Amino acid sequence: MFKLRGQEFSIDVDVSQLPCGVNGALYFVEMSEDGDMGVGNNAAGAKYGTGYCDAQCPHDMKFIKGKANIEDWNDKTAMGKEGICCQEMDIWEANSTSSAYTLHPCNIEEGSQVCNDEVSCGDGDNRYDGLCDKDGCDFNAYRAGVEDFFGPGKTVDTNSKFTVVTQFITADGSQDSDVVEVKRFFVQNGKKIPHPSTNLDGLSTQYDSISDDMCTNVKSVFGDKNDYAAKGGIKKQSDALGRGMVLVMSLWDDHADYMLWLDSTDPVGSTHPGAARGNCPTDSGRPDSVENDSPNAYVVYSNIKVGDINSTNTGIEYLQ
Repeated sequence: MFKLRGQEFSIDVDVSQLPCGVNGALYFVEMSEDGDMGVGNNAAGAKYGTGYCDAQCPHDMKFIKGKANIEDWNDKTAMGKEGICCQEMDIWEANSTSSAYTLHPCNIEEGSQVCNDEVSCGDGDNRYDGLCDKDGCDFNAYRAGVEDFFGPGKTVDTNSKFTVVTQFITADGSQDSDVVEVKRFFVQNGKKIPHPSTNLDGLSTQYDSISDDMCTNVKSVFGDKNDYAAKGGIKKQSDALGRGMVLVMSLWDDHADYMLWLDSTDPVGSTHPGAARGNCPTDSGRPDSVENDSPNAYVVYSNIKVGDINSTNTGIEYLQ
């Protein structure tokens, strides 16, 4: 279990072989440490993949809280009636073109919670009535108006490996107070590369990290509903980070939205601020094409470190 209030999390990433439409995701969820071992008839546990949850309240978990998710099971979509919701902190969602980190708070006091109807699960038109903030508060440099920062040959050059450092900064610097800011920097070729500030018209202040103020003001410029605030904002994430969260690493393509929300323009055709999230074509990301054209796509995560703020990568210089 990772308890990250007042700490920083560092990892080396190689996304050079991830094309448009693929997401190498590394994130934390507040699932139980043992994967709900002993709950209901669960004799399997986390080792065999049980107990998973996230802020999307997934319906495709075969077992939820120790019982099979077979009620109203749909063979075509591989989804059942029940979903399983919990707090989610997306440290890293990226391919070679775009990257984002995102906070997803939930109206859940602790751990995971079963949802068993369209409202509590936040399905379809009930997206903002569910237990969790499915949109989250994200920071994607491209979406925030800095298009030359991340990608092949850019400031963070995705043709080669780099280090991603995420800092969970608390009100008084200790692990006992609330997280008030989540900050990001990169290290590549021995140089420290700060995450750029937003570059958005309509902001009186430009932001270089995620905070409640950043989320409120950036969502206002983007015209996004602020479900993040409605679900408790950074305080909810802080509580989960204090209790302890489980690290998840994955590689996936997107049958629902083709990953356009990460690396292309979404909604398609929109010129509204925040719609452009990357330079991938809007007809990219179709799973059949991605899997046919890039069957050997992969991501490498390595050199994981956790420690006090500014402790995991020392002796580096700022990029000039």
